[in-house]
Amino acid sequence: MTPMLVQHHPHPASAPPAADGPGRARDWAEIQERMLVPLYEAVYQHLEVGTRTRLLGLGCGSGLALLMAAARGAQVTGVDTDQPRMDLARERLLPDSGAGSGGGSTAAGIEVGAHRHGGTRLLYGRPAEAGDATRPAYNLITAFQPIGGCAVDDEEDADSLAAALSAAVPMAERGSAVVLAGWGPPERCATSAVLRVAGRLTERLHTAKSWQPALRDDLEEVAGRAGLRPDGSGRVACPFGYADMDSAVRGLMSTGLFDAAVAAADQATVEKEVIEALHPHVRPDGTVWMANVFRYLVARTP
Repeated sequence: MTPMLVQHHPHPASAPPAADGPGRARDWAEIQERMLVPLYEAVYQHLEVGTRTRLLGLGCGSGLALLMAAARGAQVTGVDTDQPRMDLARERLLPDSGAGSGGGSTAAGIEVGAHRHGGTRLLYGRPAEAGDATRPAYNLITAFQPIGGCAVDDEEDADSLAAALSAAVPMAERGSAVVLAGWGPPERCATSAVLRVAGRLTERLHTAKSWQPALRDDLEEVAGRAGLRPDGSGRVACPFGYADMDSAVRGLMSTGLFDAAVAAADQATVEKEVIEALHPHVRPDGTVWMANVFRYLVARTP
């Protein structure tokens, strides 16, 4: 299936999904990430990404968006703090690189550094890791993780994203494009009903992250905090299509949007609630299909 067809108390015996980082990262890469292909393609087409593009992907994850840009001839650099997803990005973009090539290590043994192949670099760490005075400045920065799916209405999360963008801006040419993405209006996102499961299960944990619908100006607000100037936006249909219920549950759980719900209840309870919420979207052939609209904002560096 193509992407155009993705009162409770903590249970002492349950572990959050992050405990199986590699497994969840692979579910993201093999099931869920492809649902955002129409978004990536629309942005790249709008900005005419090609051989003159020097792209910095913030939160690049398992690297599908970078791979698509590289296929257009772009020189790509990706940075992320999710090691399991970065391992998969190396498999995709740097298949011949060794596990420890090109990188340093911290005292804790966590790899921090770059993996290079031609014009491609993958870095584990914060945006500041992407600076390289020996290379031309970037002329495109992307932050594709959708706003509205990670409670960026929370001030701490909004500040974190704005800080990441602020750290990346000095590495880009003046007037370079910076792309942010967000969920569309809830009434146009069938998946919103499923994601609200997380909110119901964490309603008593007022400080916990859970899914919230994106507001009309969320993207502009975060861009403004980073000192960026909005310069256009667009909407893209990104339907979530799954081969069966198991794939749907695994894909959605891989997003991390249900982690707080698992902490508030337990894995089995959350999965049961997700399955119930998905039932209206099951087709006669057993596939699961949900229409969604995502929005992207193009801003410019000062």
